[in-house]
Amino acid sequence: MSTPLDLSKYRNIGIMAHIDAGKTTTSERILYYTGRSHKLGEVHEGTATMDWMVQEQERGITITSAATTTFWKDHRINLIDTPGHVDFTVEVERSLRVLDGAIAVFDAANGVEPQSETVWRQAERYHVPRIAFLNKMDKVGADHEMCIQSMREKLNANVAFAQLPMGAESSFKGVIDLIELKAYIWHTDDKDTPPKVTDIPAEYLDDALLYRQELIENLADFDDTLAEAVLSDAKVTVEQLKHALRNAVVAIKLIPIFLGSSFRNKGIQPLLDAVVDFLPSPLDLPPVEGVEIEGVVKSGKRSPTAEDSFSGIVFKIMTDPFVGALFFMRIYSGTIKTGEAVLNTLKNKKERITKILRMHANDREELQTASAGEIVAVVGLKFATTGDTLCDIHAPIAYESMKFPDPVISLAIEPKSSGDLDKLNQSLNKLAQEDPSLKVSTSEETGQVLISGMGELHLQIIADRLLREFKVNANVGNPQVSYRECISVPAKAADSFSRPIQNKTYSANVSLSIEPHNEKTNVEIHVPSKAMVPVNIVNAIKESLTGSVGSGTLCGYPLVNLKVTVNDYSYDPQAVDEIVYKVAASNALRAALNQAKPVMMEPIMKVEIVVPPDYSGTIVSDVNSRRGQVQGLDTRGHLQVVHAHIPLSELFGYETDIRSLSQGRASSSMQFSHYEVLPKNLQDKILGM
Repeated sequence: MSTPLDLSKYRNIGIMAHIDAGKTTTSERILYYTGRSHKLGEVHEGTATMDWMVQEQERGITITSAATTTFWKDHRINLIDTPGHVDFTVEVERSLRVLDGAIAVFDAANGVEPQSETVWRQAERYHVPRIAFLNKMDKVGADHEMCIQSMREKLNANVAFAQLPMGAESSFKGVIDLIELKAYIWHTDDKDTPPKVTDIPAEYLDDALLYRQELIENLADFDDTLAEAVLSDAKVTVEQLKHALRNAVVAIKLIPIFLGSSFRNKGIQPLLDAVVDFLPSPLDLPPVEGVEIEGVVKSGKRSPTAEDSFSGIVFKIMTDPFVGALFFMRIYSGTIKTGEAVLNTLKNKKERITKILRMHANDREELQTASAGEIVAVVGLKFATTGDTLCDIHAPIAYESMKFPDPVISLAIEPKSSGDLDKLNQSLNKLAQEDPSLKVSTSEETGQVLISGMGELHLQIIADRLLREFKVNANVGNPQVSYRECISVPAKAADSFSRPIQNKTYSANVSLSIEPHNEKTNVEIHVPSKAMVPVNIVNAIKESLTGSVGSGTLCGYPLVNLKVTVNDYSYDPQAVDEIVYKVAASNALRAALNQAKPVMMEPIMKVEIVVPPDYSGTIVSDVNSRRGQVQGLDTRGHLQVVHAHIPLSELFGYETDIRSLSQGRASSSMQFSHYEVLPKNLQDKILGM
């Protein structure tokens, strides 16, 4: 099919949800019904098109976000299927950064689950309009009323039904469209049998009219035409309702709810209609705002048209065995051509694009040009990393980059021979370029290579890829917790440092104070400017302190909850050397830290355990035995949900343990919550005291 040049017919969307809610199954049905693929891939069989990695097929989960392009009713849909597991939440973060809209998928029997909440907050942060899809309406315990209530309570979302179910659980057979007042009935699960579209059966009509009026009254708060119709008791037309709903979705004032069962091939065609009807095109959103980078570019705006100057964001990097690094880019404005030179504003470097590719999972189609609104992969960039802005050399602009959370867990990797060390380092560099949440370091005590990530599964996947995909011969250690260090009391210190250079002595004196900064988990550093002191001296002191707080004095873990204030520093205009300021500042900080009674902090995870009531007591006892604190209990259908905070060090192999305690009937999910001071007996054990 030819590419529609009309940007109003573009939809850049993502599918986001908690693990096992059915994102990838929904994506596979979208690809099938839009004609992008000609047979259905199934997650449980390892044949899903969008889960193309070996590790995804073996585990039946999505690990990396996959992009594709398809068409529905003459509209181009650029689709990204994102992971649901919390360890890969960075994949969701960077996808949502560049998308115009999203489908939030929920398990109809579970409602809002922990990762549903996380990805929802991410979408809120990037102002991404959404529609909701209650999947698995055929599942035991499916309850659309419970789902909408949990969305209102847990997400604080203004949601309303755009469809109602016809039956539930095993009797689910179709949906009622509240906008057009039609029924879509699937008489079979066969993928090639389209729904029968009929008038609403009499037994559902009263509920349909009631919920339609509720939708109209909700929209009337944002639409004057509907408000007048409600006040005058006038009839609302389908066109008026669609127009008002589209405007409310684009403005993120209301999220309509659609229903279906992706695995049973029910509800996908109406969902695709909703994507076209209600999610925004690039033209529906305001011009993209640029930020200022001192000395490189001023702030500005770009309109989403092919005629404006070129600009785009690199949001994902993937290593390809045939062409090298693929840089996924969302083009916000203008047009780019193969062979063209562009400016990387965050690095202030020129780059050249040697190839432009349209991706379908891991398959690709080569293009000569790409324009505003498109999501493509490019080849040939040398300096770009995730979050960088590429733009026209003669019209520079920089977009806000992305921030990624710090890792909470590490493991050691040791090459089996000295000859494998270079291969290990090269492979880790490629993986770290792909994954900004992966950190690679070398232990000062043992010399071992350490990889740090977001969770146990994250590091398992990285280690597996090193051994199988990159064919590195290495021994992999057990996961270790990434602790942090903080101080208990304020302290002050000063240090002098001097060094002779060519018969001249350069010296500096720096005094500073440190104090606990408990309101935030980050580190604040203040270095005052002085009259007549060059800015490079101030920057040298700040740079040294910024580097030094990455390693505490107890075990070398990064410092948190810290405020550093430089009180004074010497300056001799005849003997200026940045190195002496850096060393003096670093030594003063170390001296102050040693006086401030440093302590270790451990990551605490927010854990949710879903368990049958018969086993909830056993699970609660187990939580307490792991130094955990139960935060609350609630019910989800016929199951109980235990909410707890548990130290990460107590959670290795947790999923296996709770299955043993519940005869395989409990499941859990976890995500990082906060850091807490490690009990002294455990700190002494780690320090070997």
